[in-house]
Formats: sequence, C-alpha cells, structure tokens
Amino acid sequence: MLFHSFQSQAERREFGGSDFIEIQYCRLPEGTSLREIVSIDAIKHWKDDSLYISGDDMDLFYQSYGDIITGGVYNNGDRGPMDLFGINFYSREQTNEIIERLAEEKPPGYQILCRWLQADEQSLGFYVLGV
Repeated sequence: MLFHSFQSQAERREFGGSDFIEIQYCRLPEGTSLREIVSIDAIKHWKDDSLYISGDDMDLFYQSYGDIITGGVYNNGDRGPMDLFGINFYSREQTNEIIERLAEEKPPGYQILCRWLQADEQSLGFYVLGV
C-alpha cells in the first residue's frame, strides 16, 4: 500500500520510524500570508490525520504522482515540481484541480488520496512535506 495513516505517533514509529513523506492539511486561519504558510515555523510534523508515504516508496510516489501534484509553493516562495525533500504547499484551488486530475489519470492508490483531499474542505489546502 502506498498511503498510510496512523492513529498515533507510537503506531507510526512502530511501523517504520521517521522515514516518511507527510501529506498534511494546512489549517492556518483564512487570510494567512503565503510567506507564513510556507514558513518552517508554520509546519508541525507528524499529525495523526496526515497521510504518509514510506521512504521506501518515494520513487513510486514521485513516478505516479509527480506530474499531477505540481506547481506547489516552496519555502522560498518559488513554485515548481514536487520537492520530496522540502515544503510544498498547494492551495484549495490547486487541491480541487489535483482531485480532478487524480480521477482522470487514476495512479496507484488514488482513491485514498482523493478521499483524504476531499475530507477537509475547510483547510487552506495541503502540504507535501518531504523526508
């Protein structure tokens, strides 16, 4: 399975330590500046409602999703392809576009990611947080 979720940090550690890419909701308040959204200080890792991809599956994830999950904002404010070693932020508008592309292209495990992205429509978007 490509995507994993855990009920606690202990469960995550038991599964495989800390070698994960984390896909996390951005739950900062409406009106938060983009600079603050992509700030290292805004990121709180290891949320129990995040999706995780094992470091062992990083290549498969990038091959399957790299052309779909793209155009995110990096910590330095630039945009580009998904950086699996940094902060990538995708707005609510981008999230909706990504959901559409996932449904069209159907990469491995896409239903899990689609359901997760649709589950929190109140967030500002989501992050892909690299290892």
